[in-house]
Amino acid sequence: MPELKLVSKNFEYDDQPDIKSAMSRGAYQQWKRVLSEKIPPEDIIEEVKTAKLRGQGGAGFPAGVKWGFVPKDSPKPKYLCVNADEGEPGTFKDRALLEKDPHQLLEGIAITCYAVGIHTAFIYMRGEFYEPQRIVQDAIDQAKKEGLLGENISGSGFNLEVIIHMGAGAYICGEETALLNSLEGGKGWPRLKPPFPALVGAFNCPTVINNVETISGVPHILRMGGEEFAKIGTEKDGGTKLFGVSGHAAKPGLYELPMGTSLKELIYDHAGGVRDGKGLKAVIPGGSSTPILKPDELDIPLEFEAMMDAGTMLGSGAAVVLDETVSIPQVFMVMSRFYAHESCGQCTPCREGCTWVYKTAKKIAEGNGQPSDLDLILDIAPMFNGTTVCPLGAALAAPAVAMVEKFRDEFLKLMKN
Repeated sequence: MPELKLVSKNFEYDDQPDIKSAMSRGAYQQWKRVLSEKIPPEDIIEEVKTAKLRGQGGAGFPAGVKWGFVPKDSPKPKYLCVNADEGEPGTFKDRALLEKDPHQLLEGIAITCYAVGIHTAFIYMRGEFYEPQRIVQDAIDQAKKEGLLGENISGSGFNLEVIIHMGAGAYICGEETALLNSLEGGKGWPRLKPPFPALVGAFNCPTVINNVETISGVPHILRMGGEEFAKIGTEKDGGTKLFGVSGHAAKPGLYELPMGTSLKELIYDHAGGVRDGKGLKAVIPGGSSTPILKPDELDIPLEFEAMMDAGTMLGSGAAVVLDETVSIPQVFMVMSRFYAHESCGQCTPCREGCTWVYKTAKKIAEGNGQPSDLDLILDIAPMFNGTTVCPLGAALAAPAVAMVEKFRDEFLKLMKN
């Protein structure tokens, strides 16, 4: 399939962050139409449901369904939190959306808030996003001057404030409830669910939390219509997705493709296969928390259910290509070091378990491991699943088990006994 650019269609223009340039290419047209035609909020939610837009941060929960969980008659304020933390190793799509087309995101935020009855939206960015923060804040200021955000927008009586909140650079704050605690000024620790954020979220008020890419797709749904948007993808996954290809790909970069495109096609037809004519050893398909795949496992559609059926996950759509020279035990050690470092420490299985996995992986990578270490990893890592408040421990466990099971011989070659 050729690339089908929706959310990335304006990436080629360097002046897109300028609101005049963005509006000349269609920015805010759907937002203006919503206000001028007084489209009922419930109609927008139904259109998003029809479009089969799913959360693009990794979980894949249907966006319109999530919006529908927010109580319409709540006496409390409602909030939107846009998750722009993007801490998953290998992932860089949201940064591109923030820097290259901030007005698309702001239009999506405005339409989402109108549909759910929200008047305050937060964009939670990871602490290292200095340049994206500057660009998006400037875009917010421009939109206010144009009367597209702020008080009594276009004389409609609808008010909307958009506020950027910078985190402190913690991976755990990409988890939605840890994000909420950080936003409120607390420690970035995940919360027990239920209650879910749609009922008890930011400041104990109903809250919608969606990823940058998810919200950026909303204007295109209104422009095309939900049915047409849904036709682009698969039966359950509508529209397109941004796939970030990195590692040893011949043409690393961002590719926007219809949902359901095969992973093999992404790697070989779009990203040019493996660089320098080398052989392919493996692909991490959706960010570091997704189980690794061998070369004979790539002919699967890039959609949430199909990837799960294949024993991995679509995740954030960040494919890391590993060539034949790569040491999988070394990859395992680096990956486990990251999760040991980023565990928030709230839950014992994750706090102690991730550190233990890293120490074991380091020992193996340095040539001091034993075969029993591999069996112990396979025995203990699955215990992280379902025993912690959030999935960070499981985010290490699943890829750890996959690497050990699929590349056991490579681990054994490093061992003395």
